[in-house]
Amino acid sequence: MADIQLGAHTIGSHGRTVARFHMYDWIILVLLAVADGLLNIIEPFHRFVGRDMMSDLRYPLKSNTVPFWAVPVIAIILPFIIFVGIYIKKKNVYDLHHGILGLLFSVLITAVITDAIKDGVGRPRPDFFWRCFPDGKDVYDNVTTNVICHGEKSVIKEGHKSFPSGHSSWSFAGLGFLSWYLAGKIAVFDRRGHVAKLCLVFLPLLVAALVAVSRVDDYWHHWQDVFAGGLLGLTVASFCYLQFFPAPYDMDGLWPHAYFQQLADTRNNGQVSTNSFNLRPQEMDTVYDSPEGHAGISIRDTSPILDLMETGRR
Repeated sequence: MADIQLGAHTIGSHGRTVARFHMYDWIILVLLAVADGLLNIIEPFHRFVGRDMMSDLRYPLKSNTVPFWAVPVIAIILPFIIFVGIYIKKKNVYDLHHGILGLLFSVLITAVITDAIKDGVGRPRPDFFWRCFPDGKDVYDNVTTNVICHGEKSVIKEGHKSFPSGHSSWSFAGLGFLSWYLAGKIAVFDRRGHVAKLCLVFLPLLVAALVAVSRVDDYWHHWQDVFAGGLLGLTVASFCYLQFFPAPYDMDGLWPHAYFQQLADTRNNGQVSTNSFNLRPQEMDTVYDSPEGHAGISIRDTSPILDLMETGRR
């Protein structure tokens, strides 16, 4: 059974092929990053803020409990480390590549949507008064009663970007994708009722929720801002995960779609011994180790992909 080597898909053997096939996806990622950068440069809409509206915008101007630089660490680098750890154990470059690609798409799509809405809505932050009047002396237009700010320009600009919360959307985009990923890897919906698996899946969401709560505690956002940001990030994460991976409750939920497609293509091209696929599904439910030391994978014994491969159909 050494000729099966279903797990022998490493960066060295398949990495260049996978990256080249998804070249346009990586180009789109770069364009999304550029678009988000431009959205952070332009001036947001300055919504009317009258004298009577200031009662809800006088919260203290505080520093961030979770600094801006920490959000990419939590939402991108942490999942990336987990993806690499699973690759080291299983040697599946399809899983590593699609995990990273899906994660980056989740975060960058969320970032573009978040910053576009921020610029368009221009909602004042809860601490807007102290951003606008750092000396505490408020000044208003005599006719319209609109604020006439005399604070630092960059601080005032940020003061018009309350809705939705970027910390919340980024955190739920990255850690939400990680939750989906872990649910597929540990077969959380295997109907065996192991609650510990659910705890592991919910842990990243708890971290994201705590990041979101900190934004309200710091008076940088209203509760509606963090709620909308979290919902936005989690929604985008769900779409991005299901674009690359089967649903966790699916029989083939362990690995990305492209991996099973590659197995089917390899079989149909005659590159793998057809005797290997004459094995019964129950016999495939085994971990195989190749002579080169590649770690194999465990494929569920009711996989519809394997059923089609055994009958020679795609």
